[in-house]
Amino acid sequence: MYYSTLYNSIIGPLLLVCNDKNLVGLWMIGQKYFCPLKEQPVENNSHPVLMKAQYWLDRYFKGKKPDIKELPLAPIGSSFRKEVWDILCIIPYGEVITYGQIADIIAKKHGKEKMSAQAVGGAVGHNPISVIIPCHRVVGTNGSLTGYAGGIAKKIALLKHEGIDTNKFIVPTKGTAI
Repeated sequence: MYYSTLYNSIIGPLLLVCNDKNLVGLWMIGQKYFCPLKEQPVENNSHPVLMKAQYWLDRYFKGKKPDIKELPLAPIGSSFRKEVWDILCIIPYGEVITYGQIADIIAKKHGKEKMSAQAVGGAVGHNPISVIIPCHRVVGTNGSLTGYAGGIAKKIALLKHEGIDTNKFIVPTKGTAI
């Protein structure tokens, strides 16, 4: 069974979803790949996991740097996607990494010469725990702010919130995640 609550943030309402023990989702209302669970979550505004996630978000949106390890996270996805999401979890607050750099990390880990940055982009885009698993900290190798399921404006807002100068990045004018 899944439980949910809404959290109002500086980027709009967020849907938080957990199972009995772990946070499994955090989606922006209307984002691409919104809440793809097979069963409808039951609203529960006092579930301990959801309350812990809200406390984490309260501190994050107040400019603090809460540790991601404070939360019991269990994103649902393939082993490849989980591998990418694990890398997202170690990107420091206020810093960015490129899709290509993540691909290089995974390739090296598996003893391969190369890994597809596009495959990494697909995994990043399907991150089911946005904001907390910081997919907004991933940019294109050319400095493009492409690839954010919540939309580029929200990605920019989150990066600015973390003190990142977004003027150095390119804002795409067309694409799938604008």
